[in-house]
Amino acid sequence: MHEIDLDQTDRRILAHLQAHGRVSNLELAQAVHLSPAQCNRRHRRLEERGYVKRYEARLDAVRVGLGVLAIVHVTMERGHIREVVKFRDVISSLAQVQECYAVTGDFDYVLKVVARDLKALSDFLLGTLAQLPGVNGVRSSVCLDEVKCTSALPLD
Repeated sequence: MHEIDLDQTDRRILAHLQAHGRVSNLELAQAVHLSPAQCNRRHRRLEERGYVKRYEARLDAVRVGLGVLAIVHVTMERGHIREVVKFRDVISSLAQVQECYAVTGDFDYVLKVVARDLKALSDFLLGTLAQLPGVNGVRSSVCLDEVKCTSALPLD
């Protein structure tokens, strides 16, 4: 279901919140040219309607000891549809997996995985991921440099 009832002010509020999640209501109101009361009502309505999923702090992975980022492609065994539910449940519980997408093409899933170092990544790939029910193959690419990393959506 696609929501289309956003006006320009709503879009400005959402854009500002994406860039400044800890902004006070007063600062947000000033940034989008509304009174604090109007801004608060709109902000609350956007949250209630599910436009804002959550607020979070974005940590520096390297500074917290997670120096390796990998993109991992997973192929599932054919005909094992029962295993897909188990696979998804386990993947959802693994802290190393930051993102997981079911995809079309040569692979069934694409994962974004963080690890302390290459040994930890190898242990995770071979000892955990490749051992999950229904997994037929795992291929990974280690990221050499972060060129762009954002969760901000284009709102214009």
